[in-house]
Amino acid sequence: MKHWLCALLICLAAPLTAAECREQSYQDNRFVVCDVDLTSEDLRLFLKDDAGEVLGYFSSVNAQLKHRGEKLSFAMNAGMYHEDRAPVGLYLENGAQEQRIITSHGPGNFGLLPNGVFCIGENRADVIEARKFARRAPECTYASQSGPMLVIDGALHPRFLIDSTSRYIRNGVGTNKDGSIATFVISRNTVTFHEFGSFFRDVLNTPNALFFDGNISRLYAPQIGSSGIGWSKLGPIVGTVIPAE
Repeated sequence: MKHWLCALLICLAAPLTAAECREQSYQDNRFVVCDVDLTSEDLRLFLKDDAGEVLGYFSSVNAQLKHRGEKLSFAMNAGMYHEDRAPVGLYLENGAQEQRIITSHGPGNFGLLPNGVFCIGENRADVIEARKFARRAPECTYASQSGPMLVIDGALHPRFLIDSTSRYIRNGVGTNKDGSIATFVISRNTVTFHEFGSFFRDVLNTPNALFFDGNISRLYAPQIGSSGIGWSKLGPIVGTVIPAE
């Protein structure tokens, strides 16, 4: 109900804009880059429907939004999850906490510290290292923890190897210094962590960036013909919302 009222008030005040997506290449790798302006776009996280069932697909998010007179203009999977699609780390949706923050070492990419939190607040979004986030406790309307960090205060994650042979389709997000722009990226071809992080640092110039996932990475961006259809059910989903036509 809150989102429907907010959407109505925003529509009366000014039209919402849609995320801008483009193709970019860097060092023989290809990427899709989508910029979201937090000062004019409605960016949210989605996990469950009104009945408490995991949404899992972009089509399911759109079906839920349709009842509120809204639709997605852009979306991407937004963090790691367990087999039941429950978030591995911190997850907040519309101010409600689904999972607590985890700051300890652990197995897999998530536990490759430092990891981080993607925090969506009022007219801004930030990627914050998880232990720093736990100390500061910033205000977030939405938040999703994932890992590892790709870029930390302008430096690549210290564990990334330039000669790594681990290659996957990967996706993640970086934010600019003042938090006004969140830049989402998915690789078109398989890339290493070093290559992926270097793209955020050297091309996009994001001081902080966070890895969302690999292999199952998907993008919904109808403006460039990307439907994001896949068989595997996703966990957290991030997306911009606009009024339905």
